Amino acid sequence: MPLKSPEIVDGKIAPWLLDKDRGSRTLAIVKARRNLLDFTKYTSLEYNVNWHHEIMCHYLERWAFGQGEDAIRRLMIFMPPGSGKSELVSRRLPAWIFGRNPDAGIMATSYAATLASDMNIDVQRIIDSEPYQEVFPETKLSGRNSRNSLVGSSAARNRDAFEIVGHRGYYKCAGVGGSITGKRFYYGIIDDPMRGRQDAESKTIRDTTYNWYVNDFYTRRLNTDARILITMTRWHEDDLAGRLLSLAKSNPKAEQWTVIKFPMIAEDPLEPEDPRQVGESLWPWRYGNAEELEAVRLSAGTYTWSSLYQQRPAPAGGSIFNRGWWGDVSALPPNRNQFYPSRPEELSPHMEQIVMSADCTFKNTDGTDYVVLQVWGKKGGDFYLLDQVRDRMDIIGTMQSIRTLTTKWPAATAKLIEDKANGPAVITMLRREIPGLVPVEPQGGKVVRAQAITPYIESGNVWLPRPQWANWLHDFLEELASFPSGAHDDQVDAMTQALFYLGTRNSNTILPKIFKKIIRVGGDWKT
Repeated sequence: MPLKSPEIVDGKIAPWLLDKDRGSRTLAIVKARRNLLDFTKYTSLEYNVNWHHEIMCHYLERWAFGQGEDAIRRLMIFMPPGSGKSELVSRRLPAWIFGRNPDAGIMATSYAATLASDMNIDVQRIIDSEPYQEVFPETKLSGRNSRNSLVGSSAARNRDAFEIVGHRGYYKCAGVGGSITGKRFYYGIIDDPMRGRQDAESKTIRDTTYNWYVNDFYTRRLNTDARILITMTRWHEDDLAGRLLSLAKSNPKAEQWTVIKFPMIAEDPLEPEDPRQVGESLWPWRYGNAEELEAVRLSAGTYTWSSLYQQRPAPAGGSIFNRGWWGDVSALPPNRNQFYPSRPEELSPHMEQIVMSADCTFKNTDGTDYVVLQVWGKKGGDFYLLDQVRDRMDIIGTMQSIRTLTTKWPAATAKLIEDKANGPAVITMLRREIPGLVPVEPQGGKVVRAQAITPYIESGNVWLPRPQWANWLHDFLEELASFPSGAHDDQVDAMTQALFYLGTRNSNTILPKIFKKIIRVGGDWKT
């Protein structure tokens, strides 16, 4: 059952807010003036606060009023739907800004003009409210407001815009693609520029959105110091945020953005201020814990889960490794896809060759990076991924995992270990204990090596275990689809290493040229 906000006790307003002691109430008002989150809690008793709201407000405050090195002029915030972003960004933030600076010029947009208008009306209601007037009594609107003595003021107030009575401040709203002429902004807010998946998948709509941003929205800046905020749920790698970030990455002279991201399930690498452990839910008492969210992930599918919930969009079809090459894992009969129906252990006796492939990229100090160990088999022209271990391990854990897989898969006579990073240390410590350790030094970059083995997959010669035999299958497929722009590539590295070896080498031939030839002779290592 969801927890209540700290301001709600047994369904009633907390005593500290009803305390007749003037000092307590004054302190609450002072805090509301200074801090966006305190303002939100003071003006909305129903607002439930989670740790990510505290981080959001910290960055929003720097965006709104930060100066010097503390200033953030270009800010993006990515988070799953229903995380409280619109309430903070599109409703409470503008009202709070007007309270602190009634001369501010704000332009707020969303994917639809009607939604933008609704947010405009909500901001007006907040400013009209009694708690707001207690915090910021100098910020008033014209019109039907019993607490506003300036009824009938000439200050504008409608669904498209409003002005602050007695000041130069104004608020203008519009839908993405709509007209925003007339006013210029110091604060520009874009909240969810895409309606949903259908719009995001349309290149025409993505182009229209980006052109509107460049040619219309961006040109309405008041001056070079103007601030722009984009908060959204990521739907597509080529959405508005994706294009702006790609431009910033490719051109250091382009505008650079501060990006705050809150995935539904914490994943490595963690955002610097994310207090979670990898695998923990964003808001457990609202969304459920990681185990409860597994049903959501399965229902949404890999593509939607990665973008909508994890804020890590990847090409629908994959970039280098096309999702469609694998087929539908649920399809029957199984030969309609690239997922073999048997238990991996049942295939072992039928393999002509089995190898272990290791990507040992751990950190000796804290073991925060992933280590990947894969077991691959080859039969004829087909390759089978039989097993995988992927975990954050130090050198001791890595060596123990190699020992365990060696015992489990005794037919894996060759153990391929990349001869860089931590690979040499593993080889040195295990070479007298475990036979068949083969240091390999790939030639060319990761992308080149990945592209070299894609024909095996595209032609239907690479087979994967079905989900009931491999709980890591989802993450494996997602990493391949997002490569090379994804957060991780350790599984890709282990796979390309194994397929290079198996695909270009017969048991009676030398190692392929793509690898540095290192062969154990008489107990010594020679090249």
